[in-house]
Amino acid sequence: MATEALIERILAAGDGPSSSAIDALHELLDDSTIEASAMPKSVAEASRLVGLSTHTLRYYEQEGLVRPARNASGYREYSAFDLRRLVFLTRMRLSGMTMTDLKRYILLVEQGPSTIPERRRIMLDQRDRITRQIRELGLALETTEYKIRVYDGHPEG
Repeated sequence: MATEALIERILAAGDGPSSSAIDALHELLDDSTIEASAMPKSVAEASRLVGLSTHTLRYYEQEGLVRPARNASGYREYSAFDLRRLVFLTRMRLSGMTMTDLKRYILLVEQGPSTIPERRRIMLDQRDRITRQIRELGLALETTEYKIRVYDGHPEG
């Protein structure tokens, strides 16, 4: 399936992770499924597709997280590979991964397979942070639910 269609499927999933969105995300993160014939996207198209501002895309480029090619006129052209990396970056930023950790991770990716153990360590640490966040949010939800139940017994007036 085309990168653009996979991204649209993930973003259209709405509330909660559906099996369809999770399958699309897995396919998106698998470099072997990148279609070589896909037309590159402009910064505006890439921005719309991945849900980031053009300013953020340029910032990610400045920080070395993504390196879109330039066309003959000097405009950025985001390949399917670039779009997939942007999806990864947005998911990691959403989960709270720091820019420092992201830059380190991308640097390791670009150094090749010998860095896989260190990349795995970064992902394991990130998983631990996400798991903790989920527990903390669960407690916040329970607190909110408790207060709603309390207020149900005490009408506002």
